[in-house]
Amino acid sequence: MNDMTSRRNVIKTIGTVAAASLSGTAMANKGSMEGTLELKNNIKHSVCRWCYSSIDFEELCQGVKAIGMASIELTGPEEWPVLKKYGLTAAIGWGDWPEGTGLSNFFCNPKNDDTLVAFYEDLIPKAAAAGLTQLICFSGNRNGMNDYVGMMNCANVIRRIIPTAEKHNIILSMELLSSRDSHRDYMCDHIDWGVSLCEMVNSEHFKLLYDIFHMQSMHGDHIRNIRTYGKYISHYHTGGMPGRKEIDETQEIYYPAVVQALIDSGYKGYLGQEFIPTPKDKAGMLASLERCVRICDV
Repeated sequence: MNDMTSRRNVIKTIGTVAAASLSGTAMANKGSMEGTLELKNNIKHSVCRWCYSSIDFEELCQGVKAIGMASIELTGPEEWPVLKKYGLTAAIGWGDWPEGTGLSNFFCNPKNDDTLVAFYEDLIPKAAAAGLTQLICFSGNRNGMNDYVGMMNCANVIRRIIPTAEKHNIILSMELLSSRDSHRDYMCDHIDWGVSLCEMVNSEHFKLLYDIFHMQSMHGDHIRNIRTYGKYISHYHTGGMPGRKEIDETQEIYYPAVVQALIDSGYKGYLGQEFIPTPKDKAGMLASLERCVRICDV
C-alpha cells in the first residue's frame, strides 16, 4: 500500500471515529437535557443544595433531573414548589433556623426548647404538604455539658415535637457530625451516643442522619455500623475524606463497598451527595456530580 493510500485510510478512520464520538456526545447531551440517562437505582440518589449554591436553583433542578437523580435536599419551603415543578423532591428538608439557634446551639440547650418546638410545629405540616418525609435537626454543642445531661435535654424537647411529627408522618433526623474537625464541641458526634438518644426517645419518628464523611473523622467502621445500627438511621451523606472533595480514588473511603452494605441492609432511603465539587463552572460541577453518583450506583 502506498503512502497516499495509507494516509487516505488513516484520515477516513479518524473521521469515522470523530463522527461516532460526536454522535455519542450528542446523544449523551440529548439524554442529559431530557432526563433520560439511566441509573440502576438500587439506592435513591440525592444531592445537598449548599454544595451547588453558585448554580441557579432551576438550572440545578434541570441538571439533577438529567443525571437521573430524584432529590435536592437541605432545601426549604420556598424551594419545594420548584422541586415539584421538575418532578423532584427533597429527601430531607430544613428551614430558616430561629434567631439564637443553629447547628451549634440547638436541642442541647433547654433555653431553646419553646422556640424550637414552635419552629418545628410550623415547619412539619409544610414539609408534609410538599411531600417530604424527613426534616433535619441537630444536638448543638456541649459547652461544658455532660453528655448524658445533653442527651436528656435533647430527648425532652424532641418528645414534645414527636406528636406533630407522628401526625404528619415526618421523621426528625439528627445529623452525626465530627467534633474532632468541622464542628468542634458538637455533642452528637458518635454513633453510640446517637443510638442511645434514639432509644431514649423511643419513636420511629426520630432517627439519625449518618454522615459518612464526618463519621470517618470520628470512628470509621461504616459497614459494621450500617449492619449494627441501620434501624436507627434514616438518611446518609457522602463526602470525600480528607477535604470533603469528590468521592473518588483520591480519598480514603471506598464508597462502592459502603453503598453495597447499605443496599444489602435493606435500606430504601436516599444517599445524599455532600461533597464540594472541585470544578467551579456549572458544567464541570454537574459532571463531577454525575461521576460521583455513578460511583455510588452499584
